[in-house]
Amino acid sequence: MNTPGTLTYVYAVTRPTDRLREALAGLHGIGQEPARLLAPAATSASSAATSGSGPTPLAFVAGDVPARDFNETSLKEHFEDLHWLEYVARTHHDVVQSVAAHAPVLPLRMATVYQDDQRARQALADQHDGFAERLDQLHAHTEYGVKIYLDPTAGPPPPADAPTTQHASTTPGKAYLRARRAQHHAREAVHRQAQQAAEAIEAIAARHTTRRVRHAPQRGALTGPQENILNDAYLVPDDQADRFQSAIAEAARDFPDLRIEVTGPWAPYSFAMPPTDPAGPDDAPEPPP
Repeated sequence: MNTPGTLTYVYAVTRPTDRLREALAGLHGIGQEPARLLAPAATSASSAATSGSGPTPLAFVAGDVPARDFNETSLKEHFEDLHWLEYVARTHHDVVQSVAAHAPVLPLRMATVYQDDQRARQALADQHDGFAERLDQLHAHTEYGVKIYLDPTAGPPPPADAPTTQHASTTPGKAYLRARRAQHHAREAVHRQAQQAAEAIEAIAARHTTRRVRHAPQRGALTGPQENILNDAYLVPDDQADRFQSAIAEAARDFPDLRIEVTGPWAPYSFAMPPTDPAGPDDAPEPPP
């Protein structure tokens, strides 16, 4: 039940269990509001037609948020506020990760909101089959990220006053061009290493993962002085997670001029792809893993 002046914010879809209900008892979301489970108001006609004992129970993980901050007009303004976005994204992520520790979870995009609990429940009932199918596909799987960074010290730019001690007759201009060529060749060698590393990672993934999503390389403050040239997400069966991480770590030793990083485990953000929700803003970003 919503409190006056609030909307229903939905973090994820899950399968309700007693263990999860106990965990949610101490879980708080945006604005320190308690998180709660919302079961569907009714079962969709297509779900009712399925065989067996009935449709698989599902629930939204939800919480109240102030309508003044999450109505359509306010959201458009808030999406220009990086501090607000960071807080909401981080809190959304923390709630999803907490649920994932206790039950299967299908993360929803940030700022998925409904006018009230009743409309959220009805939306869950209407989209039950799509959510249930996706949860089945993600069962006993976890997301891991693999990133490749170029070493910032590989192939540094030559100084303007490149030394000429080895060739006394060489002019400063020719020495500079020679150093530039050396730098270019060094960079090419590092990029070849990166290509080989990517191929090695793909071979490992073929043995230990079920799906891959290729994200755009990260830029700016997210990478610091290093250059991120590969930013992939993998869906890994839980019984393969240790082997996958160990194999990546072993492969990384063959590429000393690169930094190969494995992140996770994460809730399967990159593989959730829930049905489009017209109640939420189309350009709402997903919480970053």
